[in-house]
Amino acid sequence: MKEAITFSVSGKPQPAGSKRAFVLRGGANAGRAIITDANPKSKDWKTDVKYEAQRAYAGEPWDGPIELTLRFCVERPKSHYRSGMNADKLKDSAPAFPTSKPDVLKLARGVEDAITAIIWKDDAQIVTEKLTKRYGRPGVEIEIREAAI
Repeated sequence: MKEAITFSVSGKPQPAGSKRAFVLRGGANAGRAIITDANPKSKDWKTDVKYEAQRAYAGEPWDGPIELTLRFCVERPKSHYRSGMNADKLKDSAPAFPTSKPDVLKLARGVEDAITAIIWKDDAQIVTEKLTKRYGRPGVEIEIREAAI
């Protein structure tokens, strides 16, 4: 059994947006299809995730079944806090959980895309996945294990 890989990535988690495809016209690459992520902010986030994944694991990509746990934290909006001398306290009406966009599945997709070919060969190897999204210091905690039978 392989040892679990755990690491964290600080920063505002970015979802992998819908994919856009277009065909290049003219020039040496005419007719070549290009696929881009609809969220331009996801590129820097994925780069950060890749960097931390490479720091956490330097072996060959795993080729067996994987259990993945992703714990996302997003920052609370300023509107959740009181004003004046109580600006550091939450309003009674502030929600306990972040139920607005981005959704946790799209956040997970961004991390999965970034880790592919570094820790695993293909994200199709993920057979168990636990995702959470809470308020806190922005980032994600990642835990990768070999799936147990």
